[in-house]
Amino acid sequence: MSDTTEQEPTAETRADTPPRIYVASLSDYNAGTLHGVWLQADQDPDDIREGIGKMLADSPTTRRYGDVAEEYAIHDYENFGAVRLDENEPIDRVTALARGISTHGTAFAYWWEMDPPTETSDDTELESAFEEHYLGDYDSVTEYGRQLLDDLGFDPDELPGIPEGLRPYVSLDVEAWVRDMQYGGEIRTAPSERGVHVFSCF
Repeated sequence: MSDTTEQEPTAETRADTPPRIYVASLSDYNAGTLHGVWLQADQDPDDIREGIGKMLADSPTTRRYGDVAEEYAIHDYENFGAVRLDENEPIDRVTALARGISTHGTAFAYWWEMDPPTETSDDTELESAFEEHYLGDYDSVTEYGRQLLDDLGFDPDELPGIPEGLRPYVSLDVEAWVRDMQYGGEIRTAPSERGVHVFSCF
């Protein structure tokens, strides 16, 4: 289903709406007329193409001069997180990205931007790759490190082999450890509303 309401594009981003693109008719644009449509981007690619076709068929320039409007470009978009879309971005690629963001939120956008998928990747491959590399959303990268140690059954405050009398003075520096993991390219991070998204190295 296509949103075919004509309106001027805006750079405003609203967190309560799914990713959208503003597609404009280039023949109208070149003739000095703003004519386009906002389309919800996480729908089927064919539905988006249908919406674009309807917008082009209603071209003011076509009605005025008779020239058929065929070319279009993405002139604005919203709720794509860290990703920047090219005006000629393939529709299939736009919808794959938008569906991932609608499902996983901004984490998917950061992952896409860090390691852009190939143009031949389908939704199943993208979903699998994202889930393989996304390690979670944490208050801090140090919290991720502590969670990782806990999953391994290791307490950073109770190191094995340390004499009882020294244990209050000896512990693992988790903050330094995860920082070295970042510097060494083992993990990557991106900001989140909670604190930080953590990804494994690609």
